[in-house]
Amino acid sequence: MGISIQAPGAVVLVRPQHFTPNPQTSADNAFQRSDPSREARQIAAAAAADATRLAEALEAAGVTVHLFDDEENERPDSVFPNNWFSTHAGGRIAVYPMYSPNRRRERRPDVIELLKHRYRVQEVIDYSGLEADGLFLEGTGAMVLDHLNRVAYAARSHRADPIVLERFCTTFGYEPMVFDAVADGVPIYHTNVMMCIATEFALVGLDLITSPTRRQEVADRLAEPGREVIALSAEQIADFAGNAIELRAASGRILALSTRAERSLTPAQRRIIEGSCTILPVDVSTIELAGGSVRCMIAGIHLDRRGAGQEGPMSALNTVGAQPSASSASLGR
Repeated sequence: MGISIQAPGAVVLVRPQHFTPNPQTSADNAFQRSDPSREARQIAAAAAADATRLAEALEAAGVTVHLFDDEENERPDSVFPNNWFSTHAGGRIAVYPMYSPNRRRERRPDVIELLKHRYRVQEVIDYSGLEADGLFLEGTGAMVLDHLNRVAYAARSHRADPIVLERFCTTFGYEPMVFDAVADGVPIYHTNVMMCIATEFALVGLDLITSPTRRQEVADRLAEPGREVIALSAEQIADFAGNAIELRAASGRILALSTRAERSLTPAQRRIIEGSCTILPVDVSTIELAGGSVRCMIAGIHLDRRGAGQEGPMSALNTVGAQPSASSASLGR
């Protein structure tokens, strides 16, 4: 297993202290659920434990984890940082316009400052001002990026405006491929719940794409670099099997996904994945109430690390709660 530009070896995670399924997103998120059997404080504590569990599992596998705590009680979806920023080879960071007003509060200068300190960052391109014009593009939730083939796949929704998508693709060198996809009669909320692109395979809910012609075009483009395209059923998508991410670990590539997602895989699908990756399942069942799973929780870092002694000066911005490298000591609360 060689190094792949598709699979980052470092990630940003956010551990929420006041998690709750977001009322501002429930209307058009077909995967969001409530849990009346638990009190709000119990759900919040369990979600923080889910984030800790994921950070520990990734670090144990040899992935570099930058874990940030979120003590704010007005950012119910802060556990999903991949929606508000992404990082790219060549030292660039994109910051995105968010559809739900309470999600706009998730953008954190301390996260960007840590990335500048630890990695080579040449430019931060901030699209968030487009919110005032009603234009939104929610990062690598709204887009699934094929870094090898330079394609940005996007299911049409309120969270993937074609104007912003085109602007992003022009700046970052991707070809947009937009399609309509529906789950339970509702347009797919974020593309990354139905598609995961790894180096040698792709998991995708092809049957959710409404146009047969476009469905075949997507399958063909995913297969172009020699990938095996694994078609997921609607039931597997509902179990978050598409919400996985390939990462670069100490011993090779891993596929991080939830235990619920892992249980939904067929033996044949598992064989294909294990021919390329080690499967790493993690229980994040409380966070899945919000309609996202392991992929949504992970912001991959596609930046070059600074060499020893080359860290940039830390900003005076507040970085309380940032854990530059998660460890068993820093993960506990």
